[in-house]
Amino acid sequence: MLLLLLRDDLGIGGVGREVALYEHWYGQFATGTFPPGDVTWQYPPGAGLVIMAPGILPSLTYFQAFVALALLADAVITLALARADSERLTHGAWFWVCGLPLLLHLPLARYDVQTTALAVLALLALNARSTAAHQFGGALAGIGAMVKVWPALALIGTPRGRTSREAWTAAVTAALALCATLALFFSESFGFLRQQGSRGVQIESLGGTALALARAAGVWPGRIEFRYGSFEYVGPYVSSIGHLALLLTVIAFGWLLLWRVRARRWTSATPLDAAFAAVLLFTATSRVISPQYMIWLLGLAAVCLTSRRTVMRPVALLLLPAAALSSLAYPVLYAEVLAGTASGLTVMVLRNGLLLAASLLAARRLWTSTVTAPPEPTG
Repeated sequence: MLLLLLRDDLGIGGVGREVALYEHWYGQFATGTFPPGDVTWQYPPGAGLVIMAPGILPSLTYFQAFVALALLADAVITLALARADSERLTHGAWFWVCGLPLLLHLPLARYDVQTTALAVLALLALNARSTAAHQFGGALAGIGAMVKVWPALALIGTPRGRTSREAWTAAVTAALALCATLALFFSESFGFLRQQGSRGVQIESLGGTALALARAAGVWPGRIEFRYGSFEYVGPYVSSIGHLALLLTVIAFGWLLLWRVRARRWTSATPLDAAFAAVLLFTATSRVISPQYMIWLLGLAAVCLTSRRTVMRPVALLLLPAAALSSLAYPVLYAEVLAGTASGLTVMVLRNGLLLAASLLAARRLWTSTVTAPPEPTG
């Protein structure tokens, strides 16, 4: 991964250019403001802490420090998973160690490994027995939500009652405290909301793949433009596809709430499985499925695999070819994806087909294991 990042000429090349954008933002944070009016800044205010973190290693260049911190976060995840695996015949750490390189050098040039570390540590803490661990896990999830929103879903499967109250209270407290602190010292802390609401349909999303197939068949006259930091489709029906994706996200959230109300059978793996299923559903229904989203899914799948009682093993296995196909799509064959060639379309259909299958399978297995499955015999 390091060698590929050093060369950075595989496929379309330039994977590390994102770090240069982070460095640009770092310079703006030094003036006491979040990027004002920058359409590429679409992250919650806590992301600023990750962007500023390389400053704690002044002896290194920004790029070197960023990669070093990404490797450190990777090591933290690996050690935490290995510790969770240590007393059981489980394979969470091995899944992470073998799965992450399938994304080639991308994980070292994005801040998603750091965000995934917060979610992984939160879930492992929530699975402990003590109140302090539940509060710690909740606080990590709350901080993670202020970095990239999705770690809040780590709390979706906390057992009803005291554990949920402890975790959610800590999460809300930590998130509000972080927001208040950043708003006190930086202006434009919530400017990201304007940019996020303007996002369209990215070419790598499920909706984007449908439009790509329609364009290849000659029944849709749209085009691709670089907008809001990514390549998006522009043309007829794109707005409708975007609204449909938002509707599906709302439906997925409603299904998760229904599951939580209806669930009757809770095991030690249920909080892990529920978090994994939730993030899968929100990823599959997103208007934007960037390749770095696979980092989140690999991390959560690895956490599930630390439990012998997980029902997500088949789902986790689907992620491995999906991750490999993601790195084929970007950066290896990205020019073909943009051009809509047969190879580019094939890679995207297969990758997104696997993600959709994994999402539906995860939802089904979560429901049947907790709602429809008979209770375990006692006595």
